[in-house]
Formats: sequence, structure tokens, C-alpha cells
Amino acid sequence: MKKLINNPNHVVEEMIDGYAKAHPQHVRVLSENSRSIVTARETADGKVGVLIGGGSGHEPAFMGYVGPGMADGVAVGNIFASPPPDPILEATKAIDKGAGVIYVYGNYAGDLMNFGMAAELAELEADIQVGKVIVTDDVASAPKEEKEKRRGIAGEFFVTKVAGAASEKGYSLEDVVRVANKANDQTRTMGVGLSPCSLPQTGKPSFELEENEMEIGLGHHGEPGIEKGDLQPADQVADRLVHDILADMPLGEGEKVAVLVNGLGSTTKMELYIVFRRVEQILNEKGIQIHRSFVGDYSTSLEMGGCSVTLIKLDDELTEFVDAPADCPMYVQR
Repeated sequence: MKKLINNPNHVVEEMIDGYAKAHPQHVRVLSENSRSIVTARETADGKVGVLIGGGSGHEPAFMGYVGPGMADGVAVGNIFASPPPDPILEATKAIDKGAGVIYVYGNYAGDLMNFGMAAELAELEADIQVGKVIVTDDVASAPKEEKEKRRGIAGEFFVTKVAGAASEKGYSLEDVVRVANKANDQTRTMGVGLSPCSLPQTGKPSFELEENEMEIGLGHHGEPGIEKGDLQPADQVADRLVHDILADMPLGEGEKVAVLVNGLGSTTKMELYIVFRRVEQILNEKGIQIHRSFVGDYSTSLEMGGCSVTLIKLDDELTEFVDAPADCPMYVQR
């Protein structure tokens, strides 16, 4: 697999260096830890800090979402690996404005351990109160009655968006955590994998699929899905993804959602809009209102082929925060 890199062992450091140099008006890298990136703007005293993070290779997640209206800081891990506690802690200290910090991260063993440890250290060493919201939107990764075991994937975008907007509005830490948890509770994602990615260090496929094969429910790191089969037309794939979401989170006529059709890295915009076209048809037929749509690469897996569909069920409060403006290097909403 061809990649435009130098030393495979330095890809994350070189990516961060290039990213910070490309977007100095938005972000800065902390001198205390080169894996800690924080907003370049001066945030107001009393504002709850929003910290996100996870492994590299999912760009624009996670560092692309640091900016007004979204996150105040990010801790960057190695490719598909959780950041260790140190960069999480340093970013926490840098973005704390006296009102505490909320951590938003996916439900993975490394993230649970390292963000949990950093939260304890922040409270012990710097007297910073930390709230934690663990994203669990992946319908395929565990049954509904075991939702707490589900992985966090593309739906983390919506949870971060809601947390960032609530923080900007001046919500307390308790209320930012509350509304972010509500966003997570109302968010479901289902994905399909078409082709593997390869890690720079190995250059080998992360999993195997035959030329005319797809996998429903494949994880963002290549975790096994729930079903392999022959590649189907886009409409049939969209039907399956939306069916599984609505079976897990029933939506009635007149209810309102925001939709994300997310590319995994190598899927073209053409394909993503074809999928969205069918998603819109399904929801329209059911009388479900699409309030806002997002189509593109929001949380990728290097150059993996495939996509995911995410729905967040909206009430008035969540609608306000999904609609709120944001200004990040890799995401702008006006």
C-alpha cells in the first residue's frame, strides 16, 4: 500500500507538526507535551473546558474538532491507540478555566483506562473537577440491552458538537455532562466496510475482504462486524444500515433527526451522497424529519473503504446545540 510518509515511526509527530503549522490561528501544541493540542484563542473564565481525544488515523477526528463551538483541547494517541494519561492531563490543565473540564471519548479499553487515570490525576494534582462522557453509538458492537458495552464511532461527532455548544452557552460542568450524555443516548450508528486500510508501520491490510465482499458492522479499527456477504447496491446497503438503527432506536412520524453519512477514508463523496439519497428517502417515507445533514469524512480509518450512517434524535435542546456555530480547522458551521 503506497503512502506519502517519511519514517513510519514518526508519522504522528510529523502530522501534528504540519497540522499546527497549517492552522496557527486555530490551535497550538503545548510545550509540556507534543501530543497535547489546545485552542489558540483565549477562552473565557468560567467556561467548562471540552477535551476529546483518541488514536490517530481517524482524521478529522479528533484534532480537527478543536475550535470555538467544539472542543478546547485534544490528546493525540498513536495510530488506532489511546493517548496515554500524560497528554490528556496537560491538555486538561491548559484548558481549565475554573469551571471544570468534560472528557468526551469512545468506549475502548485503552481510552477508559487512560482518560480515567488522567481525570484522577487532574483532581489530585490541580484540583480540576472532571466530568466524563463515554460514547457508545455503534449498534453493531453489542445488543441494545448491553448498550454500555458498545463502541464509540462516528456518533462521537454529534456528542462533541453538543458538549462544545453547551459549554459555549455557559452551562455548568454538571449540565454539559448531562446534555452530552443525552446526545449519546439519542445517537445510533451503523456501518459497512468494503476494503481494509494498512498501518504505516506494517504496510499490510488490517483485515481481509474478498473483491466482491462487504462486511456489515465492521469496527473503525477493523474489529469484526456482524455479517459478511456479497457487495450490494448502495440502496440495499443504506436500507440495511437504517433498518438496524431504527430497530434499535424506533422513531415515529413527525420526530426529528440530524443525519451523518460518514466516509471511512477512501469512499468518494459521490458514493456518500448516493447513500444519503436513499437514507433521506427512507426517513421521508416514514414521516421522520431531517433537520440537518452532514455528509463527508468526519471520522475515518486511514484509507478504509466503506461508510457509516448516524442518526441523532433531536428535541429542542439538542437541536439548538447541533445548530450552533463552530469554527475548527476541519469543520466549520455558521
